[in-house]
Amino acid sequence: MPPFPSRTLIAATLLFSASYALAAKTNVEVLQTDLSHPWALDFLPDNQGVLITLRGGELHLWQQGKGLSAPISGVPVVWAHGQGGLLDVVLAPDFTSSRRVWLSFAEGGPDNKAGTAVGYGTLSQDLKRLENFKVVFRQTPKLSTGNHFGGRIAFDGKGHVFIALGENNERATAQDLDKLQGKVVRLNADGSVPQDNPFVGKQGVRPEIWSYGHRNPQGLAINPANGELWLNEHGPRGGDEINIPAAGKNYGWPLATWGINYSGLKIPEAKGGEVEGTEQPTHYWKVSPAISGMAFYQADTFPQWKGKLFIGALKEKNLIELTLDGDKVTDEQRLLGDRKKRIRDVRVGRTVICMS
Repeated sequence: MPPFPSRTLIAATLLFSASYALAAKTNVEVLQTDLSHPWALDFLPDNQGVLITLRGGELHLWQQGKGLSAPISGVPVVWAHGQGGLLDVVLAPDFTSSRRVWLSFAEGGPDNKAGTAVGYGTLSQDLKRLENFKVVFRQTPKLSTGNHFGGRIAFDGKGHVFIALGENNERATAQDLDKLQGKVVRLNADGSVPQDNPFVGKQGVRPEIWSYGHRNPQGLAINPANGELWLNEHGPRGGDEINIPAAGKNYGWPLATWGINYSGLKIPEAKGGEVEGTEQPTHYWKVSPAISGMAFYQADTFPQWKGKLFIGALKEKNLIELTLDGDKVTDEQRLLGDRKKRIRDVRVGRTVICMS
């Protein structure tokens, strides 16, 4: 196979052999080249194709035999600066009837400030337009930094949507309960706040908040084995984490971290890796792979992968395969490292699709 181009959509399928337990082999097919900063993807049903977001603000459809479509119209205007832009794309659980496509994006405000916003539109039958787009969530206050937007979206199958939000590189906001930076929020599908959210009715606390103390979430997924919400997030220099956000819990940043500043100095607010009143990560890396999108594999096509968690790695430029025993990581392998390309998102369809 020729060398990988710089930005590609790839499909990774497993070649099974009796020796798989010792060494998995993957066959990699290039589906699309020359994508400009791809960030997320999701599968349309009935093999209609794959929706792909480009961080600059375009939503495209990729189809077998046709390749990449022209930009789908009706996408909201995005703030495409720094790490901001068009971010996640997720089909609504009832997509077959509602045709709703959810997007997260950096939304600009006065004085060149920005925050994460989330909404949905209706995908036209000809797959060319996103109609009647409605914003149902806005991260407030908007801040002037251009980093750490988060933006991953996940549905719990019970009518709720979770949104993972970065702290916009303003560390203290992750512990400030009257701000939505550094939080996971939980909403009803219409954008309203569920009355059983942990902080509903508490003065000075945003009722949307589900959990807090997050730095820069990059992956969010529901574990199909038990319905738990799993999240991964970038640490600073070291300290990438996997967490299982529970209602009302504090996941530590910046008080508790296993990382240090990029300069090599200690995080000023940090009190150590284990801090009273904060939750320990389910798994962490002292040397950061720069983890990104993630997906659980529960299909039957590749039985050797069933129950495993796959996470893209930006710095390490590989696909991380994690074996789980309940909530514990018991084994860690690397795939696709020979490709030496950043993997931004991982989704499971008929094959495992990755994007770099």
